[in-house]
Amino acid sequence: MNTLLLPLKTTHLTLRPLQPADAEALYRINQSEGVLRYFPNPAPPALEKVQRFVAGQQAHWEKYGYGNWGILPDGEQEIVGWGGLQYLPELDDTEVGFLLDRPFWGKGYATEVAQASLRFGFEHFGLAHIIALVHPENIASQRVLEKCGMSYVTTLVLWGLELMRYRIEKVPR
Repeated sequence: MNTLLLPLKTTHLTLRPLQPADAEALYRINQSEGVLRYFPNPAPPALEKVQRFVAGQQAHWEKYGYGNWGILPDGEQEIVGWGGLQYLPELDDTEVGFLLDRPFWGKGYATEVAQASLRFGFEHFGLAHIIALVHPENIASQRVLEKCGMSYVTTLVLWGLELMRYRIEKVPR
């Protein structure tokens, strides 16, 4: 097994690649009001689509060596969202992203996941930069990105949405 796939521990979280058993938790999270508000399709997907998302993430991990993790706060038995890195062929770039269930908003978890993901991408994959895409009205996510040292670059239209593109460069050691 690739040691990079082993769970990653941060101050308050355990991050591990998504597993098929996570689909039901993600399905429930997607039902929470406002969780998908800024996504291309804010309607909660059917369980089968969530299962395909998880399977797609497993394939992404196998192909690229990175992907989205299930987020497990200390003391929790079930994931409370996902976050990590995703290669976007539409832009030929790697994006950092995250999604948390409502009860876990405002606790610093999104920032913790994003910072860990950025470190992971830069330290293990030699990425020169990482981007993030955020809806212009999603002020909370914009603040997370800025806390991580990311800067606004431009606005673009992708997947039928106007999105703000943020970027961070790898800092040479």
